Amino acid sequence: MIIGVLVSLLVLLAIDAALIEPFRIQVTHYQLRGPVNSPLKIAHLSDIHTHGMGGRERRLLEILSAEKPDIILITGDTISQQNQYAPAESLFLQMHAPLGVWVVRGNFENNYRLAARRERAIYDDAGAHLLVNANHAVRPDVWVAGLDDPTSGDAKLDAALAGIPSGAFSILMFHSPAFFDVAAGRASLCLAGHTHGGQVRIPFMKPLWLPKGVGRFLEGWYEERGSRMYVSRGLGMSKLQIRFLCRPEVTLITVEP
Repeated sequence: MIIGVLVSLLVLLAIDAALIEPFRIQVTHYQLRGPVNSPLKIAHLSDIHTHGMGGRERRLLEILSAEKPDIILITGDTISQQNQYAPAESLFLQMHAPLGVWVVRGNFENNYRLAARRERAIYDDAGAHLLVNANHAVRPDVWVAGLDDPTSGDAKLDAALAGIPSGAFSILMFHSPAFFDVAAGRASLCLAGHTHGGQVRIPFMKPLWLPKGVGRFLEGWYEERGSRMYVSRGLGMSKLQIRFLCRPEVTLITVEP
């Protein structure tokens, strides 16, 4: 009897981890104050690891359509495996925001690196903007900067921030959150991913596995030297295609004057 109950429970947990929780995207909302002239609504996405337009991707697009962010910022690992840029390109084509879709590389983009010209063309053709150690003014009062992945690539912080006015609200995007120890104090808001929030969480235990480049940052908010960082649990999965007690998320951050 007891063995039967345990087996049934394990089957139910396995079904949840593989077929239910990975598609139950949590939408989280936060508000910040900053030196902006008018409210700025940011959609922060990370670690999409898309294989194509499946249920998770369709739900993501529904969320973005309902939330109507001013800008979409993606902190790496949009692709899932080698030569799988086509599904990501299809997804980018369906993402829209008045101030654009801005992307940085994750370790997957660096592990399956394309020639620079071809890589840039993929994003340009899809209407997305790839930032590699560079920045851009999306409004006179708001600048977005992006780093190459600090763990798998060549992150150049000074180059990424060069020319940003001191009074502007600056958003710095990078994939591996451990870099916050270096970047704190250099930008108003930092956004990162990479951790998947642990992806599989057992109550009262530390995550069973985390990738290199996480450091002491797992998920949510951190603050140091006047900078705040949000680490997303991401949307997709790597290694094991399951999530347990660690739902995928879309984060909406509204910056108020």
